[in-house]
This record gives sequence, structure tokens and C-alpha cells, in this order.
Amino acid sequence: MRPFLILGLALRSLRRNKVRTGLTMLGIVIGIAAVIAMVALGQGASDMIQRQIGAMGRNLIMIMPGAASSRGFSWGAGSVLTLTPEDGEAIAREIPGVRAITPVVRTRTQIVYGNANWVPSMMAGVTPAFLQVRDWDVEEGDFFTEANVLAAHKVCVLGRTVADNLFGAESPVGRQIRIKNMPFVVLGVLARKGSNALGHDQDDSVFLPWTTVKKLLQGSSFNNVDTLMASLATSEGMDETLEEITRLLRQRHRLQEREENDFSILPMSEVAGVMTQTSRIMTVLLAVIASISLVVGGVGIMNIMLVAVAERTREIGLRMAVGARGRDILLQFLAEAVVLSSVAGILGMLAGVAAAEILSSTMRWPTRVSPAAVGLAALFSGGVGVFFGLYPAVKASRLDPVEALRYE
Repeated sequence: MRPFLILGLALRSLRRNKVRTGLTMLGIVIGIAAVIAMVALGQGASDMIQRQIGAMGRNLIMIMPGAASSRGFSWGAGSVLTLTPEDGEAIAREIPGVRAITPVVRTRTQIVYGNANWVPSMMAGVTPAFLQVRDWDVEEGDFFTEANVLAAHKVCVLGRTVADNLFGAESPVGRQIRIKNMPFVVLGVLARKGSNALGHDQDDSVFLPWTTVKKLLQGSSFNNVDTLMASLATSEGMDETLEEITRLLRQRHRLQEREENDFSILPMSEVAGVMTQTSRIMTVLLAVIASISLVVGGVGIMNIMLVAVAERTREIGLRMAVGARGRDILLQFLAEAVVLSSVAGILGMLAGVAAAEILSSTMRWPTRVSPAAVGLAALFSGGVGVFFGLYPAVKASRLDPVEALRYE
């Protein structure tokens, strides 16, 4: 039997019972649409994580102080301040793979301008190298200089969120704000960065010379810093660069061979890798859950095809009596199942793409519909038709013509 004839007979048979055909297709439509929408959500989330990690700076690493311990109990990283700005200077000077490095001293307090006040989620003391480390630009004004750091001047640079909340449409450059009742001059405003991979607003920040934070805001005479933040020139050879930094810091801190490091190094690429892997796992889980409806739709196809075989038993017997072979009957019923699932798959793909666009526009969720996911969904929908339509088709092809003609 010719392929076009088989296809025509399959379409004509499906058109006989439009409502039943439509209801049978509904399960496949929903399943394919759900798979495409869930995969689009997962891929969109993965892309967003990559963008946010990239916004934090190229090849960023964090060098954090060690952990205090007492009677076998550790207080966690950063509980002992073992890093100094001189450590950062030595790393920048002696490790060729380090592009830039800055000490970070964190604090948090209220900022006042006129009748407005604000408590930034991030207030830190840094050096001018911070801009290069974080790949951050100044939108208005200028960043402070090394001279400001050495003299512990009362100057600062605002993130866009802080500037908007304190000054509104007014330019903050050259204005004075008060931090702990001390006047600080705003030198500039940073370009907008948006949220990071953890959902924190990076623009809700204020940056000052680290010496100013240490001496004036914290009132400390010690020279230790909370973190050293560095960016590497390239991601290639990162492991070797990290080993060189480790050796240099152990040497500077006079640690013996058997002593543990009194610092820890965290490459942000590892954080990005973990978050991306988590996103991929969630995407797979969502796709598997959505695929359950495909199995349900496939079972529906099998049931309908079995009903069709029972209803058309005499028709099958008549065709066999006039010369149709068992293979012809098998191909006809298998074609009906494949056409049913394929048409449902096309409708499901359109519905899935539309659902992803609706979620992106209404819920503001990141989505990305990949051609690979659509192609896989199309292949899967055809496979469902073959898998669940094969048994009814084989059953129909094995009917005895005489018994089929006698069937009531």
C-alpha cells in the first residue's frame, strides 16, 4: 500500500470522530506544551545565573580570613581576621595571573541627606582597584583615588539605588551626606548593575576608602581586612594561580608545613558552576514531571486505537477478504496513531512556546525556548504514537478474516 494512500486513510478515519480525536490529542498537547515551557524556564534561569555571575566581575575570586576554633568547634570562615592590605599588595605584585585586587572592609549604618535617610544593604571600604576587579563603571562624577585612601578622607561613591532613594532626580555629585554624624562628600555614582546571582541588589551599596571605614566608622587601629577580592587575567590556569596565591599567603603568614591555612579562597566560577548545575537538575526534574502527562496521553491513544479496532473489525475482515495483507492493516492503524500524536505534538509545541512567552511577559520570569528542546519534543511526540499505537495495530493485523467478517 502506498504511503500517501495510508496517510489519506488515516486522516479520513480520524475525521470520522472529531470530538474523540480532539480529546485524545489533548493529553499529548498538554504534555508537549508543559515540557517545552518547563525546559524554557530552566534554561532561562540558567542564562540569568550566568549573566548575574558575569556582572559580579570576570574570573572573580574571594580570599577570606580563617576560622576560629575552640575545643574542636569551628566558628566559620572570617571569624579570625588574618588578612591585611599588604597581603593583597604582595599578591598583585608577585602573582602574574592576578589582574587586580582590593581589600574589602564591611560595615553597615544609616546614611542621612536632608530629611531623607537610607540603610544600604552593602557598605564597604575598598581601593580604586575595586572598579577593575568588579568590572564596574562610574556613571556620574569620579571614584576616589589612592590619595583619598592613604589620607582616610571622608568621601564616598554611591550605587544607583542609594542615589535614587536619597536624592531622587537631583545629582548627588559634590553633595554632602552624613554617616554616623560625620559629613562625607559624594564623589560619584556607579553605573547600574542589577541583582546578583543570589537576588541581592548590587546597586544598593556605598563604597568608601577602606582606611576611612576602618579608622573613622569602626574606630579600629588594626590593619586587618574582612576580605581580599581579586580578578584574574584569564580563567585558563586558574588552579595554578590559586596554588601560587596559597603558597604566597602561607609564606607571609609563616605557617608551618603541617599547619592548616588561616584563610580560604573561593572562586566565583565554582559558585556559578554549582548554581548552574542546580538549575539544570531542576530543569530535568520539571521536564520529567511534565512528561508524565505525555505517558497519560499515550495511554489514551492506545485505548482509542483499541476501541477503533473493535469498532472496525468487520471493515478489517472485508479488506483482508479482498486482498489486504496483515502488514497493510498494521501500517494503516499505526499511521493513524502517529498522525494523531504528531498533530497533537505540533499543537503542543505552539502552545508551549506561547506559554513560555506569556510567563516571561506577565510573571517576568526568564525563559529561553531552544530549538533543541522543540526538536526533542517533536521527536518524542512521534515516538509516543509509534510506541502506544503499535499494540493496537499488531492486534488489528492478526485478526482472522473469517472471524472478523462474522463479528457483530
